[in-house]
Amino acid sequence: MTRFPFPWPSNSRQAALLLGLLLLAACLASDRFIANSMLSWPFLVATLVATAVTGWGVPRLRSLKLGQVIREDGPQAHLSKAGTPTMGGLLVVPVGVIVGGLVSPADPRLVAVAAITLAYMAIGAIDDWRSLRRHTNTGLTPRGKLLLQAGAAVLFLLWTHQAQVLGVEEAGTVALPLGWLLPLGLLIWPLALFVFLAESNATNLTDGLDGLAAGCGAVVFTGLGLQLMLRGNEGDPALAGFCAAMAGCWLGFLAHNRHPARLFMGDTGSLAMGAALSAVALLSNSFWPLLLMGGVFLAESLSVILQVWVFKATKGSDGQGRRLFRMAPLHHHFELGGLGEEQVVIRFWGVSLLLVVVGLVLLP
Repeated sequence: MTRFPFPWPSNSRQAALLLGLLLLAACLASDRFIANSMLSWPFLVATLVATAVTGWGVPRLRSLKLGQVIREDGPQAHLSKAGTPTMGGLLVVPVGVIVGGLVSPADPRLVAVAAITLAYMAIGAIDDWRSLRRHTNTGLTPRGKLLLQAGAAVLFLLWTHQAQVLGVEEAGTVALPLGWLLPLGLLIWPLALFVFLAESNATNLTDGLDGLAAGCGAVVFTGLGLQLMLRGNEGDPALAGFCAAMAGCWLGFLAHNRHPARLFMGDTGSLAMGAALSAVALLSNSFWPLLLMGGVFLAESLSVILQVWVFKATKGSDGQGRRLFRMAPLHHHFELGGLGEEQVVIRFWGVSLLLVVVGLVLLP
């Protein structure tokens, strides 16, 4: 795993504090040096409110017996986490959406982003609730969940197309680094749908260690907000401010989700996170920044795909095949390789920070 050329905290409490300070400093610097930037106040407000709301909600979720069911085929060390309250996304996603919407209440794009984020939160909540009711780690069927996600994404695309606010719609082009444009024409529509499905499931897969998805999500949202203000033409303060609010809500969530976690976000939170990232990317033509800055999410998703493909391709008559990784998703591979859970999480946060820096250098 990556070794960093500077001192990096060895425990999640110190790392979460440093992460928060770095992201706040980035927001303050943006507001100081970039015209029209207003990232600091939504970031700070969302962080403080989310921290308070999650602190208030943990005992209440526990009293409702919304305890996480741990999958038996995962790392054995995780079995001790059984019973930790889940569905924490219900507490923090609305915080990010409301604070983000206050950045520019008259902007119709923020209404669309809020709607799709809450829709995916609802899908995740149904999935989590069914899992809890059945006392298993499976809720909705994979096909059923995918159909609900696709249906919500299609409605979002139709809505934004009708309102003429879809950032990738004009000539069906995708902005790439160095001023390059990728003309896709009508193929932009299946690509947009794929982004929703791929990104939401990638963030869902990343939510497997204490604080992993929340920390990476806070970093990527901050990165997207910064690149929206740096792209010229006076930036996009409305969507950038929404990103800052979403970053803040996940940073606040870390106060109770870092190791040892007192609260899990569940599919309720992870699906909503991916939907919000996808919606912002589509409305601002930020496919490339999302792909690069969200490289940890991409790697997690690809590790599962490759693991399944290799296993099936090498499966013998005994039904056994080779495995590319010790266990997928990728964070479990490093965990089973001897790194502690906190070490894996902190390193993945660091990788996300590096990818955001690279993404800002290679602005479209």
